[in-house]
Amino acid sequence: MMRIGRWGMTALGLTLMTAACGATNPEAGEDATPIKRVPTPPNEFTPVELEATIDDLIAELNKHATQPMQMAIVLKDATGFWAPVVTAANRALGDLGVIGNVIGPISQSGDSDEDEALQNDQIAQVVADGAEGLGLAPFNDIQTDAVDAAVAEGVPVVTLDTDVASSKRALFVGTLDEAAGATAAQTLLAMLPPAPGTVILHGNEDPAWSNGMDRTQGAQGVLEAAGYDVLVRQSTWDDGGDVEDVDWMQAQIETADPPVVGMIGLFNISYRCAIAAEAAGKPDLPIVAFDFDPMTVDYMREGRIKATHTQRQYYQGYLVPYILYGIKNIGLDATRQILAPQMVDDIRVNTGLDVVPADKIDAYNDFLDAIRANQ
Repeated sequence: MMRIGRWGMTALGLTLMTAACGATNPEAGEDATPIKRVPTPPNEFTPVELEATIDDLIAELNKHATQPMQMAIVLKDATGFWAPVVTAANRALGDLGVIGNVIGPISQSGDSDEDEALQNDQIAQVVADGAEGLGLAPFNDIQTDAVDAAVAEGVPVVTLDTDVASSKRALFVGTLDEAAGATAAQTLLAMLPPAPGTVILHGNEDPAWSNGMDRTQGAQGVLEAAGYDVLVRQSTWDDGGDVEDVDWMQAQIETADPPVVGMIGLFNISYRCAIAAEAAGKPDLPIVAFDFDPMTVDYMREGRIKATHTQRQYYQGYLVPYILYGIKNIGLDATRQILAPQMVDDIRVNTGLDVVPADKIDAYNDFLDAIRANQ
Protein backbone atom coordinates (compact mmCIF):
# COMPACT_ATOMS: atom_id res chain seq x y z
CA MET A 1 0.00 0.00 0.00
CA MET A 2 1.30 3.45 -0.87
CA ARG A 3 1.23 5.77 2.11
CA ILE A 4 1.92 9.47 1.77
CA GLY A 5 3.43 11.46 4.61
CA ARG A 6 2.04 14.80 5.71
CA TRP A 7 4.60 17.10 4.11
CA GLY A 8 2.60 18.66 1.32
CA MET A 9 2.90 21.52 -1.10
CA THR A 10 0.80 23.84 1.03
CA ALA A 11 2.78 23.30 4.21
CA LEU A 12 6.16 23.94 2.63
CA GLY A 13 5.49 25.82 -0.58
CA LEU A 14 7.26 23.06 -2.49
CA THR A 15 7.40 22.69 -6.22
CA LEU A 16 7.90 18.93 -6.00
CA MET A 17 7.05 16.32 -3.43
CA THR A 18 7.41 12.61 -4.07
CA ALA A 19 6.83 9.75 -1.68
CA ALA A 20 7.58 6.06 -1.47
CA CYS A 21 6.46 3.69 1.23
CA GLY A 22 5.86 0.00 1.65
CA ALA A 23 4.05 -2.09 4.17
CA THR A 24 4.28 -0.83 7.74
CA ASN A 25 7.01 -2.54 9.74
CA PRO A 26 5.91 -4.56 12.76
CA GLU A 27 6.25 -3.15 16.26
CA ALA A 28 9.55 -3.74 18.00
CA GLY A 29 9.77 -7.26 19.31
CA GLU A 30 7.69 -8.83 16.56
CA ASP A 31 9.12 -10.79 13.67
CA ALA A 32 9.98 -8.33 10.90
CA THR A 33 9.46 -8.96 7.22
CA PRO A 34 13.01 -9.25 5.85
CA ILE A 35 14.25 -6.33 3.81
CA LYS A 36 14.71 -7.36 0.20
CA ARG A 37 16.03 -5.37 -2.71
CA VAL A 38 16.31 -6.06 -6.39
CA PRO A 39 19.89 -7.15 -7.15
CA THR A 40 21.92 -4.78 -9.29
CA PRO A 41 22.73 -6.41 -12.65
CA PRO A 42 26.47 -7.01 -13.07
CA ASN A 43 28.30 -4.45 -15.19
CA GLU A 44 31.91 -3.32 -15.44
CA PHE A 45 30.85 -0.08 -13.71
CA THR A 46 29.00 -1.73 -10.82
CA PRO A 47 30.66 -0.55 -7.56
CA VAL A 48 31.17 -4.01 -6.10
CA GLU A 49 32.46 -2.90 -2.68
CA LEU A 50 29.68 -0.38 -2.25
CA GLU A 51 27.06 -2.95 -3.20
CA ALA A 52 28.55 -5.42 -0.71
CA THR A 53 28.39 -2.82 2.06
CA ILE A 54 24.69 -2.22 1.36
CA ASP A 55 24.07 -5.97 1.47
CA ASP A 56 25.95 -6.23 4.78
CA LEU A 57 23.80 -3.47 6.29
CA ILE A 58 20.61 -5.20 5.12
CA ALA A 59 21.82 -8.53 6.54
CA GLU A 60 22.44 -6.95 9.94
CA LEU A 61 19.11 -5.14 9.96
CA ASN A 62 17.35 -8.40 9.13
CA LYS A 63 18.74 -9.94 12.32
CA HIS A 64 16.79 -7.46 14.44
CA ALA A 65 13.15 -6.73 15.15
CA THR A 66 12.77 -3.34 13.51
CA GLN A 67 10.50 -0.45 14.38
CA PRO A 68 8.17 1.65 12.23
CA MET A 69 9.85 4.83 11.02
CA GLN A 70 9.06 8.15 9.38
CA MET A 71 11.83 10.00 7.51
CA ALA A 72 12.38 12.75 4.98
CA ILE A 73 15.01 13.35 2.29
CA VAL A 74 15.30 17.09 1.58
CA LEU A 75 17.19 18.07 -1.59
CA LYS A 76 18.24 21.43 -3.01
CA ASP A 77 17.00 20.34 -6.44
CA ALA A 78 15.13 17.41 -7.96
CA THR A 79 16.08 17.59 -11.63
CA GLY A 80 19.13 17.01 -13.81
CA PHE A 81 22.01 15.84 -11.63
CA TRP A 82 19.53 15.23 -8.80
CA ALA A 83 17.02 13.07 -10.69
CA PRO A 84 18.92 9.82 -9.90
CA VAL A 85 18.98 10.83 -6.21
CA VAL A 86 15.19 11.13 -6.24
CA THR A 87 14.83 7.75 -7.96
CA ALA A 88 17.24 6.01 -5.60
CA ALA A 89 15.90 7.51 -2.38
CA ASN A 90 12.34 6.57 -3.29
CA ARG A 91 13.49 3.06 -4.12
CA ALA A 92 15.23 2.71 -0.75
CA LEU A 93 12.17 4.03 1.11
CA GLY A 94 10.10 1.39 -0.66
CA ASP A 95 12.62 -1.36 0.16
CA LEU A 96 12.48 -0.41 3.82
CA GLY A 97 8.72 -0.04 4.04
CA VAL A 98 8.93 3.27 5.89
CA ILE A 99 6.75 6.35 5.70
CA GLY A 100 8.78 9.00 3.94
CA ASN A 101 9.10 11.74 1.37
CA VAL A 102 11.72 12.98 -1.05
CA ILE A 103 11.35 16.75 -1.22
CA GLY A 104 12.99 19.14 -3.64
CA PRO A 105 12.18 21.91 -6.13
CA ILE A 106 11.91 21.30 -9.84
CA SER A 107 13.23 24.82 -10.34
CA GLN A 108 15.01 27.18 -8.01
CA SER A 109 14.08 30.81 -7.49
CA GLY A 110 17.39 32.18 -8.75
CA ASP A 111 17.83 33.93 -5.42
CA SER A 112 20.30 31.91 -3.33
CA ASP A 113 19.21 33.53 -0.07
CA GLU A 114 15.59 32.64 -0.79
CA ASP A 115 16.44 29.05 -1.72
CA GLU A 116 18.54 28.57 1.41
CA ALA A 117 15.86 30.08 3.65
CA LEU A 118 13.23 27.82 2.08
CA GLN A 119 15.32 24.75 2.80
CA ASN A 120 15.71 25.82 6.43
CA ASP A 121 11.92 26.11 6.64
CA GLN A 122 11.55 22.66 5.09
CA ILE A 123 13.90 21.15 7.65
CA ALA A 124 11.93 22.69 10.52
CA GLN A 125 8.62 21.57 9.02
CA VAL A 126 9.52 17.92 8.50
CA VAL A 127 10.83 17.75 12.07
CA ALA A 128 7.61 19.31 13.36
CA ASP A 129 5.62 16.79 11.30
CA GLY A 130 7.26 13.83 13.02
CA ALA A 131 10.32 12.84 11.00
CA GLU A 132 12.59 10.48 12.94
CA GLY A 133 15.47 10.81 10.50
CA LEU A 134 16.49 13.44 7.96
CA GLY A 135 18.61 13.08 4.84
CA LEU A 136 19.75 16.48 3.62
CA ALA A 137 21.49 17.80 0.52
CA PRO A 138 22.28 21.27 1.90
CA PHE A 139 23.43 24.40 0.13
CA ASN A 140 26.26 25.16 2.55
CA ASP A 141 26.94 25.95 6.19
CA ILE A 142 23.92 28.28 6.21
CA GLN A 143 22.00 25.11 7.16
CA THR A 144 24.05 24.63 10.37
CA ASP A 145 21.49 26.07 12.77
CA ALA A 146 18.60 24.21 11.12
CA VAL A 147 20.51 20.91 11.28
CA ASP A 148 21.50 21.45 14.90
CA ALA A 149 17.90 22.31 15.80
CA ALA A 150 16.74 19.02 14.24
CA VAL A 151 19.38 17.07 16.13
CA ALA A 152 18.35 18.80 19.36
CA GLU A 153 14.83 17.43 18.75
CA GLY A 154 16.27 13.92 18.56
CA VAL A 155 16.26 13.67 14.76
CA PRO A 156 19.55 12.30 13.35
CA VAL A 157 20.70 14.06 10.17
CA VAL A 158 22.76 12.52 7.37
CA THR A 159 24.04 14.95 4.73
CA LEU A 160 24.68 14.00 1.12
CA ASP A 161 26.63 15.54 -1.76
CA THR A 162 27.44 18.69 0.25
CA ASP A 163 28.37 18.55 3.93
CA VAL A 164 27.54 20.89 6.79
CA ALA A 165 30.77 20.17 8.62
CA SER A 166 30.11 22.79 11.29
CA SER A 167 26.88 21.07 12.36
CA LYS A 168 25.99 18.09 14.54
CA ARG A 169 24.99 15.86 11.64
CA ALA A 170 25.68 12.19 12.20
CA LEU A 171 27.33 11.28 8.89
CA PHE A 172 28.11 12.66 5.44
CA VAL A 173 27.61 10.54 2.29
CA GLY A 174 29.14 11.61 -1.00
CA THR A 175 32.14 12.27 -3.20
CA LEU A 176 35.36 13.37 -1.50
CA ASP A 177 36.06 16.37 -3.67
CA GLU A 178 39.79 16.81 -3.19
CA ALA A 179 40.37 13.15 -4.04
CA ALA A 180 37.98 13.44 -6.99
CA GLY A 181 39.92 16.41 -8.40
CA ALA A 182 43.17 14.50 -7.98
CA THR A 183 41.66 11.53 -9.84
CA ALA A 184 40.67 13.77 -12.74
CA ALA A 185 44.20 15.18 -12.88
CA GLN A 186 45.66 11.67 -12.98
CA THR A 187 43.28 10.79 -15.82
CA LEU A 188 44.50 13.81 -17.80
CA LEU A 189 48.18 13.26 -16.99
CA ALA A 190 48.14 10.00 -18.94
CA MET A 191 47.22 12.03 -22.06
CA LEU A 192 49.67 14.94 -21.73
CA PRO A 193 53.08 15.51 -23.30
CA PRO A 194 55.94 15.86 -20.79
CA ALA A 195 56.11 19.13 -18.84
CA PRO A 196 56.51 22.05 -19.23
CA GLY A 197 53.05 23.07 -20.36
CA THR A 198 49.95 24.85 -19.11
CA VAL A 199 46.73 23.13 -18.03
CA ILE A 200 43.44 25.04 -17.71
CA LEU A 201 41.07 24.07 -14.91
CA HIS A 202 37.46 25.12 -15.33
CA GLY A 203 36.97 25.12 -11.58
CA ASN A 204 36.29 27.18 -8.48
CA GLU A 205 38.48 29.32 -6.23
CA ASP A 206 35.69 30.84 -4.11
CA PRO A 207 35.94 29.57 -0.48
CA ALA A 208 32.19 30.06 -0.11
CA TRP A 209 31.78 26.87 -2.18
CA SER A 210 34.14 24.55 -0.38
CA ASN A 211 33.25 21.47 -2.46
CA GLY A 212 34.20 23.15 -5.70
CA MET A 213 37.34 24.67 -4.25
CA ASP A 214 38.46 21.33 -2.77
CA ARG A 215 37.98 19.60 -6.12
CA THR A 216 39.91 22.33 -7.91
CA GLN A 217 42.77 22.26 -5.43
CA GLY A 218 42.95 18.48 -5.63
CA ALA A 219 43.47 18.65 -9.40
CA GLN A 220 45.82 21.63 -9.20
CA GLY A 221 48.09 19.95 -6.66
CA VAL A 222 48.60 16.85 -8.80
CA LEU A 223 49.32 18.83 -11.97
CA GLU A 224 51.73 21.26 -10.34
CA ALA A 225 53.57 18.39 -8.69
CA ALA A 226 54.02 16.93 -12.18
CA GLY A 227 55.62 20.18 -13.37
CA TYR A 228 52.74 21.88 -15.21
CA ASP A 229 51.59 25.47 -14.89
CA VAL A 230 47.91 25.67 -13.93
CA LEU A 231 45.42 28.40 -14.82
CA VAL A 232 42.05 28.29 -13.04
CA ARG A 233 38.95 29.75 -14.62
CA GLN A 234 36.36 30.63 -11.97
CA SER A 235 33.28 28.88 -13.41
CA THR A 236 30.43 31.27 -14.12
CA TRP A 237 26.91 30.05 -13.32
CA ASP A 238 24.97 33.24 -14.01
CA ASP A 239 23.17 33.96 -17.27
CA GLY A 240 25.75 34.46 -19.98
CA GLY A 241 28.31 32.41 -18.08
CA ASP A 242 28.88 30.10 -20.99
CA VAL A 243 30.10 32.98 -23.16
CA GLU A 244 32.24 34.48 -20.39
CA ASP A 245 33.86 31.13 -19.58
CA VAL A 246 34.51 30.24 -23.19
CA ASP A 247 35.97 33.67 -24.04
CA TRP A 248 38.37 33.55 -21.07
CA MET A 249 39.56 30.01 -21.79
CA GLN A 250 39.89 30.70 -25.52
CA ALA A 251 42.13 33.69 -24.78
CA GLN A 252 44.37 31.60 -22.53
CA ILE A 253 44.67 28.84 -25.13
CA GLU A 254 45.76 31.40 -27.68
CA THR A 255 48.27 33.28 -25.49
CA ALA A 256 49.51 31.15 -22.57
CA ASP A 257 53.25 30.60 -22.20
CA PRO A 258 54.09 27.76 -21.94
CA PRO A 259 51.33 26.67 -24.32
CA VAL A 260 48.15 25.01 -23.09
CA VAL A 261 48.48 21.24 -23.38
CA GLY A 262 45.26 20.07 -21.69
CA MET A 263 42.07 21.08 -19.88
CA ILE A 264 39.91 19.76 -17.05
CA GLY A 265 36.27 20.70 -16.52
CA LEU A 266 35.44 20.00 -12.89
CA PHE A 267 31.63 20.41 -12.92
CA ASN A 268 28.60 19.53 -15.00
CA ILE A 269 29.31 22.46 -17.38
CA SER A 270 32.61 20.83 -18.35
CA TYR A 271 31.63 20.86 -22.02
CA ARG A 272 32.55 24.57 -22.13
CA CYS A 273 36.18 23.46 -22.27
CA ALA A 274 35.55 21.73 -25.60
CA ILE A 275 33.76 24.80 -26.96
CA ALA A 276 36.71 27.01 -25.97
CA ALA A 277 39.29 24.67 -27.49
CA GLU A 278 37.38 24.62 -30.77
CA ALA A 279 37.03 28.41 -30.76
CA ALA A 280 40.80 28.69 -30.30
CA GLY A 281 41.45 26.34 -33.20
CA LYS A 282 42.70 23.53 -30.91
CA PRO A 283 39.88 20.94 -31.02
CA ASP A 284 42.32 18.09 -30.34
CA LEU A 285 43.52 19.39 -26.94
CA PRO A 286 43.15 16.60 -24.34
CA ILE A 287 40.13 17.40 -22.18
CA VAL A 288 38.60 15.46 -19.31
CA ALA A 289 35.33 16.35 -17.64
CA PHE A 290 32.97 15.77 -14.72
CA ASP A 291 29.40 14.50 -14.63
CA PHE A 292 27.30 13.11 -17.45
CA ASP A 293 25.59 16.15 -18.91
CA PRO A 294 24.15 15.39 -22.37
CA MET A 295 26.40 18.02 -23.97
CA THR A 296 29.46 16.48 -22.30
CA VAL A 297 28.40 13.08 -23.66
CA ASP A 298 27.96 14.53 -27.15
CA TYR A 299 31.52 15.92 -27.10
CA MET A 300 32.78 12.57 -25.83
CA ARG A 301 31.16 10.80 -28.78
CA GLU A 302 32.94 13.26 -31.08
CA GLY A 303 36.25 12.43 -29.38
CA ARG A 304 36.76 15.98 -28.12
CA ILE A 305 36.31 15.10 -24.45
CA LYS A 306 38.38 12.03 -23.67
CA ALA A 307 36.81 10.94 -20.38
CA THR A 308 34.43 12.09 -17.68
CA HIS A 309 34.14 11.46 -13.95
CA THR A 310 30.73 10.79 -12.40
CA GLN A 311 29.84 11.04 -8.75
CA ARG A 312 27.53 8.06 -8.12
CA GLN A 313 24.77 10.33 -6.93
CA TYR A 314 22.34 7.44 -7.32
CA TYR A 315 24.17 5.57 -4.55
CA GLN A 316 24.17 8.65 -2.35
CA GLY A 317 20.39 8.79 -2.62
CA TYR A 318 20.05 5.06 -2.07
CA LEU A 319 22.35 4.81 0.94
CA VAL A 320 20.96 7.66 3.03
CA PRO A 321 17.55 6.11 3.88
CA TYR A 322 19.28 2.83 4.79
CA ILE A 323 21.70 4.68 7.05
CA LEU A 324 18.89 6.57 8.79
CA TYR A 325 17.00 3.30 9.24
CA GLY A 326 20.15 1.68 10.62
CA ILE A 327 20.70 4.50 13.12
CA LYS A 328 17.17 4.04 14.47
CA ASN A 329 17.19 0.25 14.60
CA ILE A 330 20.75 -0.83 15.41
CA GLY A 331 22.32 2.49 16.47
CA LEU A 332 24.85 4.87 14.95
CA ASP A 333 27.93 2.99 16.13
CA ALA A 334 26.77 -0.34 14.70
CA THR A 335 25.75 1.32 11.44
CA ARG A 336 29.09 3.09 11.21
CA GLN A 337 30.92 -0.21 11.78
CA ILE A 338 29.15 -1.81 8.81
CA LEU A 339 29.89 1.23 6.64
CA ALA A 340 33.59 1.12 7.61
CA PRO A 341 34.85 -0.13 4.20
CA GLN A 342 33.50 3.10 2.64
CA MET A 343 34.47 5.48 5.46
CA VAL A 344 37.58 7.65 5.49
CA ASP A 345 37.04 8.83 9.07
CA ASP A 346 34.28 8.73 11.71
CA ILE A 347 31.98 10.99 9.70
CA ARG A 348 32.52 10.71 5.94
CA VAL A 349 31.18 7.86 3.80
CA ASN A 350 32.91 7.93 0.42
CA THR A 351 30.66 6.71 -2.38
CA GLY A 352 33.56 6.95 -4.84
CA LEU A 353 33.84 8.04 -8.44
CA ASP A 354 33.33 6.42 -11.83
CA VAL A 355 35.92 7.20 -14.52
CA VAL A 356 34.21 6.82 -17.90
CA PRO A 357 36.42 6.86 -21.02
CA ALA A 358 34.84 8.17 -24.23
CA ASP A 359 34.82 4.68 -25.76
CA LYS A 360 32.79 3.33 -22.79
CA ILE A 361 29.78 5.64 -23.06
CA ASP A 362 27.40 2.91 -24.18
CA ALA A 363 28.52 0.51 -21.45
CA TYR A 364 28.05 3.23 -18.85
CA ASN A 365 24.62 4.09 -20.22
CA ASP A 366 23.71 0.41 -19.92
CA PHE A 367 24.73 0.53 -16.26
CA LEU A 368 22.69 3.69 -15.61
CA ASP A 369 19.70 2.18 -17.39
CA ALA A 370 19.96 -0.96 -15.26
CA ILE A 371 19.67 1.05 -12.04
CA ARG A 372 17.29 3.64 -13.58
CA ALA A 373 19.77 6.41 -12.87
CA ASN A 374 19.99 8.25 -16.18
CA GLN A 375 19.69 12.01 -15.75
